[in-house]
Amino acid sequence: MTTEEGLIESTTPVSAGQAATGNGLSTLGHDGDPGWRVDASQAVSYEVRLCRGLLDPASDLMVTAASTGDGPGRRRLVVLDSQVDVLFGERIRAYLEAHRVTYELCVVEADERRKTMTSVFRVVSAMDAFGVARRREPVIAVGGGVLTDIVGLAASLYRRSTPYVRVPTTLIGMVDAGIGSKTGVNFSDHKNRLGTYHPSATTLIDPGFLVTLPVRHLRNGLAEVLKMALIKDRRLFELLAVHGARIIAERMQPVGSADGGAAALAVIRLAIGGMLQELQPNLWEHQLERVVDYGHSFSPVIEMRALPELLHGEAVAVDMALSLVLAHHRGLLSAEDLSRARLVMGELGLPTWHPVCSTELLTEALADTVRHRDGRQLIPLTAGIGQARFVDDVTPAELAAALARLEPNWTSMAAAPSAPTQGSNG
Repeated sequence: MTTEEGLIESTTPVSAGQAATGNGLSTLGHDGDPGWRVDASQAVSYEVRLCRGLLDPASDLMVTAASTGDGPGRRRLVVLDSQVDVLFGERIRAYLEAHRVTYELCVVEADERRKTMTSVFRVVSAMDAFGVARRREPVIAVGGGVLTDIVGLAASLYRRSTPYVRVPTTLIGMVDAGIGSKTGVNFSDHKNRLGTYHPSATTLIDPGFLVTLPVRHLRNGLAEVLKMALIKDRRLFELLAVHGARIIAERMQPVGSADGGAAALAVIRLAIGGMLQELQPNLWEHQLERVVDYGHSFSPVIEMRALPELLHGEAVAVDMALSLVLAHHRGLLSAEDLSRARLVMGELGLPTWHPVCSTELLTEALADTVRHRDGRQLIPLTAGIGQARFVDDVTPAELAAALARLEPNWTSMAAAPSAPTQGSNG
């Protein structure tokens, strides 16, 4: 939800290039020629809510989220990932009907190869056909991170800004893609090259969706959790070290869990809380030193070159494995911590290498990262588990030496599931 503050004219001339303060309209002096500077700010707030039983008709969270009090006669466009439609479509329809919502479902195939402007335009067309009201009828996006990124970009473009609600159904969507401000799609073989900053008004996180998530995709999401542990939260790291393999086997569900789901819930809460702590002060990325970019200096190029074989979190894991060795070679990470981090990656079933990796590819990836970070590397490295330090001078020789230390542990994980499960939708 955003608000705009009005403009107040100032009678005090300001020189061109002078720093602006506050909100208002100032006159500029340009050698006698008139000029003006507009200073304005946006107040942004959004909610991330953990919940259970989101599709239970007794809960009205999904239809009241981001509501402006539309009440009876409520209308919603719901955009579903195609696999989510197979698994939960009937329940979603029954839920909407139980709440007497006039609705339309837009079912989208959402994976990295379809994360394009074509998919965005399809959602925009559905919004236009449904006649979404500009402020009081938030679009609901139900699916993984790819789906919520697509819908978020469509919502940011439609009438220049339309509210939406994210309901992530994958772990990576719950702890990463679904809780920040960024939207985006791939373009010209580049990861998320086109996008906007447009957070959903509300993100509703129900871990119950994870019961249908393939184990590979749980591991995929845990890569982003491990990222937060390695650069910010040692307690989270210890939870993963002790309970990681078990919570994967239990699909992070309380039923049948040895501890009633306490460890899984703690992992989700710490990962989300830590990510939001890092995002909130720098939501628009005015500061390019971001510890949450850990594992994302080389992975965008690795992921796009390896498509469709490598998932996003798996590419992040390969990047983290490389970064751990870089940190150790620079004396930032002890041999003991390097060994422990590698052990936890193994327990979580994460790859630490992929055949596409080469010194040439990593050098290319680093060059693109430098462009993305405005001429600097700003690579976050683990400086002891739970801490990070930025480096700005990694060389191709260092990359080659680190790559030589990675253990070739990749085998193709993409086996077709025997029963309906959520697919590779981030």
